[in-house]
Amino acid sequence: MKRPFVLFLTLPTVALFTSAGASSALVLKSSSIQDGKRLSMNQVYSGMGASGRNLSPQLSWAGVPAGAKSLAITIYDPDAPTGSGWWHWLVFNIPASATGLPEGASRTSKMPAGCVESMTDFGEPGFGGAAPPPGDKDHHYIVTLWALDVESLDLKPSTPPAQVGFNLNHHALAKAAITGLYSR
Repeated sequence: MKRPFVLFLTLPTVALFTSAGASSALVLKSSSIQDGKRLSMNQVYSGMGASGRNLSPQLSWAGVPAGAKSLAITIYDPDAPTGSGWWHWLVFNIPASATGLPEGASRTSKMPAGCVESMTDFGEPGFGGAAPPPGDKDHHYIVTLWALDVESLDLKPSTPPAQVGFNLNHHALAKAAITGLYSR
């Protein structure tokens, strides 16, 4: 008598097989910032001794998870000589249906309706470009796209970066990042 072949799978293994092809990974791209490459003067601050154009970067994305209800974008420099890094841009409540932002969108009507640009370490909401101290090594400007499980974060433009970061980490379904470099 032949014995039937029985395959036992644990629940995590079943999830791996059923979800592997079900969705694509969240992907972030930019024509303004190339991963691992030097920033252009468009994304350099105009002030603090820097003389850039201070334009928020062009960003596009794909692969937003089906359960995402909103998106957020942050730009953070962990190399700033502050002991806590430097927040250059925090944007949240971006509709999950959005697929990108044009260069220079910060503080303009080009931002999606309902999104919030909150406080940066420059002391005001909106994008602030790279401005590392002269002579410092390359700083890493980490641009992160966050897919969130809530339609909106109940936060204001005056909300400090650490509080925004706490909420982003608490509600993150997925995230993707690219990193630009800059020194002067």
